[in-house]
Amino acid sequence: MARTIVGTVVSDKADKTIVLSVTVRKTHPIYKKQYSRSTKYIAHDEKNEASVGDLVEVVETRPISARKTLKLTKVLEKAAISADMTVDSVTAKDEGSEAKIQEEKKAEAEAKEAEKAAEAKTDAKAEAK
Repeated sequence: MARTIVGTVVSDKADKTIVLSVTVRKTHPIYKKQYSRSTKYIAHDEKNEASVGDLVEVVETRPISARKTLKLTKVLEKAAISADMTVDSVTAKDEGSEAKIQEEKKAEAEAKEAEKAAEAKTDAKAEAK
């Protein structure tokens, strides 16, 4: 039975190759303190479907190259944010929504002012009578 490993993709720069990191939590036998160890594995990604940050499952296979003995079986979970998204591009999208929010606030303020003006008119009419 082939060994399966679940890990997070750290690099996908090489063609048809991904590097994944697997973190294991262990307990020290004497001190009983928990610590973590991470190991990097190189796996074959035939269709270049995995990207940085994805949670993937790989399976052990025959040697594909000198260091690749694992093969990607499936992508379990896609990354929330892709590696090519920069801070500027993400905030640029948010700026559009920020402008909409500011416009809505201005419209609410104008509506409140108009309401106050209408109340002042009705109060003035009531005092005049």
